Amino acid sequence: MTEVLDWLLDGDPAIRWQVMRDLTDATPAEVAAERARVEHEGWGARLLAAQGADGQWDGGSLFPTGWWTDGRRDEPGQPWTTTMHTLQTLQILGLDPDTDAAHKAVDLVAANCRWDHDGQRYFDGEVEPCINGRTIAAGAYFGVDVVPIADRVLGEVLADGGWNCDTERGSVRSSIHTTICVLDGLLTFERLTGGSPAVAAARHSGEEYLLTRGLLRRESTGELIDPVCQEFAFPYYWRLDALRGLDYFRATGAAPDPRLAEAIRLVEDKRRPDGRWLLDRTHAGRVHFDLERVGQPSRWNTLRALRVLNWWR
Repeated sequence: MTEVLDWLLDGDPAIRWQVMRDLTDATPAEVAAERARVEHEGWGARLLAAQGADGQWDGGSLFPTGWWTDGRRDEPGQPWTTTMHTLQTLQILGLDPDTDAAHKAVDLVAANCRWDHDGQRYFDGEVEPCINGRTIAAGAYFGVDVVPIADRVLGEVLADGGWNCDTERGSVRSSIHTTICVLDGLLTFERLTGGSPAVAAARHSGEEYLLTRGLLRRESTGELIDPVCQEFAFPYYWRLDALRGLDYFRATGAAPDPRLAEAIRLVEDKRRPDGRWLLDRTHAGRVHFDLERVGQPSRWNTLRALRVLNWWR
């Protein structure tokens, strides 16, 4: 374990401060000092430097400037270089929201970024719960008032307990991917604003939806919902996989639920003899830069897997 910890601590500041917080006995002051480096070094600094003068990343909220007109929409996957995905990544890296760099970046987004859907202001959200869930998470994390968007998703819980981005097109069944996006948003919102009984009730409803499926299987047939759920990706963007889902439930502070046992076994089975986990996949699409490489040992997956297993035990 010491060798794995040394390897983790040899990574980017965004990894190091979370390893110190979650896997070592470092003091809060030591953790805070390491976290402060995210703004100035490594991945965090590179993402901040990629922000355009207009406050957007790659010229857009969800799609880059010209995406629909210059033929780039035929690129594989999605463009992960735009504002929503970059803000989510900065949040996951743990950029301190109280830094001048964070305030400047978020203020520029609020002033200038508009949604592709209908030109809505960025932190007003748009119509899809998967997008709004991620906007709630980033907005709450960076200190923006996102109460109206939170109120909106509270009114969009489906009968089975979760959410689906296709609701506006008639879907009445929830999506595991949309649901985890909304849950991440509501958990962040609840922790940073105090939430409300309605927020807590909606979050527990979505959690039950995922728990009933063990993060992996259809309730109706027991078949895998999506093979991607068994492959641990980072960044995960809007998709759920077993490791992301487990890390969410760990973050709630709740006691482990037995219905997560199969997902835990999957994590344990993927552990290599050297105590590390590989990066199983990245989601296709343009990125600012590669954080890690598929098929190679992943500090992100190893950090998350270790803290999940510590929680489970």
